[in-house]
Amino acid sequence: MELHHLMYFKEVAEKGGFTKASQHLHVSQPTISKMVRDLEDELGIQLFDRKGKRVVLTDAGKVLLDQANKVLDAFHNVPTELSEVIHLQKGSIRLGLPPMIGSIFFSKVIAKFHQLYPAIKIQIIEAGAKKVTESIHEGSLDLGVAILPVDISKFEVFPFFQDDLMVLTHSNHPLASREQITLSELSQESFIMLSEDFALHDIILNLCAHMGFTPDIVCKSSQWDFIGKMVSAELGISFLPETICTLLDKENIKLIPLVKPNIPWHLGLIWGKDRYLSYAAKEFIQVTQSLLPAET
Repeated sequence: MELHHLMYFKEVAEKGGFTKASQHLHVSQPTISKMVRDLEDELGIQLFDRKGKRVVLTDAGKVLLDQANKVLDAFHNVPTELSEVIHLQKGSIRLGLPPMIGSIFFSKVIAKFHQLYPAIKIQIIEAGAKKVTESIHEGSLDLGVAILPVDISKFEVFPFFQDDLMVLTHSNHPLASREQITLSELSQESFIMLSEDFALHDIILNLCAHMGFTPDIVCKSSQWDFIGKMVSAELGISFLPETICTLLDKENIKLIPLVKPNIPWHLGLIWGKDRYLSYAAKEFIQVTQSLLPAET
């Protein structure tokens, strides 16, 4: 069964006969008759009750006409649908944002994109950068923010921000008066960590192992404000980027630069390399690049 079979069948049904259908389509009547017979033979059913020059749909013919209308309407709508997608009048983006990042960097990006393309839906999935990276690689997200570096054989990258990690202690902690602190000096401390979905979780644990110790982790959370409250409650020390630390209630908290090693917090918008990227996603990247200065 091909589209032209359905087109000829539909025309005969609507015009009530082969002659009128032939005249309207500018196709010979024998050709149309053959097309309808071929369709009946393929389906094994009678589509028309032929009454002289006039034909009437059988019950099976009525069912086929209903389905043929849907198929042909969908086919004729393809150019319009494609045009709407290409010109960003419809579509969607699946965007992965770590909770610490969305409100700081992407509220203005999303607002600007919505202003330009109000019909494009943005589905925001909040997850740690580690989970975002995995989801983009698997194809369940289109774009997302990750901690750099990432594997450039798998991802395209737009780097847009770099910061350093700070140590958070209670203001009464013995280390609170320090101007800076090394990771090895924290080997006996209780750690409050970001959860496993965050790239910083693995980065810190790997560096601790390199320093020859396994930290005592008393709490993990995906919420930076909750981590701040736990430090304020003297549950332990923690690590957060300096930019995030500016958002904390620092009444009982001291921020100390971490050195030896210095741990950078380098952010980038990433997407799958050599994968199809929708028109909407490409434009979101353009808007992001126009609003967030590139970092090298």
